[in-house]
Amino acid sequence: MTHLLDTSALLTHYLAERGFETVAALLVDESKPAGTSVLALFEFELRLHRLGVDDAARAATLSRYRRLLDEVVNVDEAVRKEAVRLRTNAAARISAMDILIAARASVRSAILVHRDPDFAAIPQSFLRQEALPPK
Repeated sequence: MTHLLDTSALLTHYLAERGFETVAALLVDESKPAGTSVLALFEFELRLHRLGVDDAARAATLSRYRRLLDEVVNVDEAVRKEAVRLRTNAAARISAMDILIAARASVRSAILVHRDPDFAAIPQSFLRQEALPPK
């Protein structure tokens, strides 16, 4: 996996917002395997619920994204340790969920693809990032 999609990247694609094309290209480019964290899928499903998507449609959407993604990665002890390192070196506070997703990308040496300005607090020397345009 060369790219890890944050929740905001998944939503950008799902809602066809600015930056959609970047995510769509990653999902089909075999030379740049794209995955996500199980935590991002958790947040994505909750967001779909808040958007009013019913249970069956949410399940179908998650199944579709699992097929589009090359990998869905879990959180483990290495991610926990990296999350502490990233958070203690960040210029500003980042939510626990976001720092764990960022740490998953960092541990895999993947580029974190997102639209979340909070990730800018993580020094570039600690995490490679590709920021999508704002809404």
